[in-house]
Amino acid sequence: MPFLNSVNEWLIGQLGPLGPLIAVGAAGLVLVLLTLPLLLAQKEDPLDKLKRENAARIAGQKPTERLRNKSKNDKLEKYSTFLEPQDEGEYSAVKLKLVQAGYRGKEAVRTYHFLQFSLGIILLIIGSAIAFYRSGGEEEVSTQTMVLTILIPAVCGYMLPKYWVNRRVQSRQEEITNGFPDSLDMMLVCVEAGQSLDQSIIRVAHEIRAGFPALADEFQIVAHEMKAGKDRVSVLRDMSERAGVTDVTSFVTVLIQSTSFGTSIADALRVYAEEMRDKRVMRAEEKANTLPTKMTLATMMLTVPPLLIILIGPSIYEISQTLTQMNF
Repeated sequence: MPFLNSVNEWLIGQLGPLGPLIAVGAAGLVLVLLTLPLLLAQKEDPLDKLKRENAARIAGQKPTERLRNKSKNDKLEKYSTFLEPQDEGEYSAVKLKLVQAGYRGKEAVRTYHFLQFSLGIILLIIGSAIAFYRSGGEEEVSTQTMVLTILIPAVCGYMLPKYWVNRRVQSRQEEITNGFPDSLDMMLVCVEAGQSLDQSIIRVAHEIRAGFPALADEFQIVAHEMKAGKDRVSVLRDMSERAGVTDVTSFVTVLIQSTSFGTSIADALRVYAEEMRDKRVMRAEEKANTLPTKMTLATMMLTVPPLLIILIGPSIYEISQTLTQMNF
């Protein structure tokens, strides 16, 4: 115990009243950094032997072919056990979220968790440096302030990729929702002109890419999967799952029912396209009706104070001048 007391007094003398806390935090950070190599260590993958055997063949390929076979994040592949969820349900949920955000690469989940981990560690170090700098000043910093200074940047760094993905999902779903009625009208024109559903999907994907690239990508994926021989029902259901939009899900249900019962696809598209146009008008009217409510606060803040100054200002000025003259 005398040894611990002497160490405690030495830390307080060198680093201030919060010296022991800073020392414990620094020791914990060092332990985390020392433990990371053990956590990231992984046994050699049995497929590495096959990769080495194929190395000579890949080296002899053209640069374009080599780039096609090479993954962008090969350095993270060895840490996949640590960076990817081992639970199948959790992995599928994260994968679906990233696909809805537009990140379809096979390394998307790995990169997502790597960014969360790395940003959290970097901002944790920055927060620790800020806390150490503030503790060395003349002002006395409380323990709660120190802890918040260290933890808040780390939490923000960890949550930043998640926030970015959620924003991407919202913007992409909004783009698909806005462009879907126009794509249905164009698809109806193509089908009534004599083209098949597969051909109309390809044509629609080509025509709407300039205005709605996210929706064009979805139709392009559907066209490629149908060309590859995948079942149309499965392809359409996968599209509704990737988009995550109610309108697309209803459209897929209409097409599946039309195919199952043998009804005309053109008639189903005509009825559903008309419904989508009405729905878009209703959304526009809803936004227009909520606009006055949103503008009320801004109108009051920007209009009422100048009006009060104009109406009451001269009276207040005259009253102040009268009181000043009465005092003299």
